[in-house]
Amino acid sequence: QLQLVESGGGLVQPGGSLRLSCAASGFTVDTNAIGWFRQAPGKEREGVSCISSRDGSTNYAASGTGRFTISRDMGKNTVYLQMNSLTPEDNAIYYCAARSAWCTGSPRLYKVWGQGTQVTVSS
Repeated sequence: QLQLVESGGGLVQPGGSLRLSCAASGFTVDTNAIGWFRQAPGKEREGVSCISSRDGSTNYAASGTGRFTISRDMGKNTVYLQMNSLTPEDNAIYYCAARSAWCTGSPRLYKVWGQGTQVTVSS
């Protein structure tokens, strides 16, 4: 069974940091592109970052460029999203998702999803 489980969300003050984890089972993270998405209340789900399967190349949405870093640990079969300099605009549920092809920012093209982890940035 293909499964993704996110963790690491929580409450953080503006300017703070969080590291989200996405643990995979039933497949390995180096055989699938793994994307991070987020969805704020009343808004559509949007892509945040993605790491490709073959060479581990990464890409970021404008909202995360310079603040977020995606990485993977194949020994733990886990993908991480390090988020720094968080602002209230980053409040959302964060999801990771997998697809067997290349990275894309379109959520509908990902087949496996985690349950999400809440990130709240507030003083």
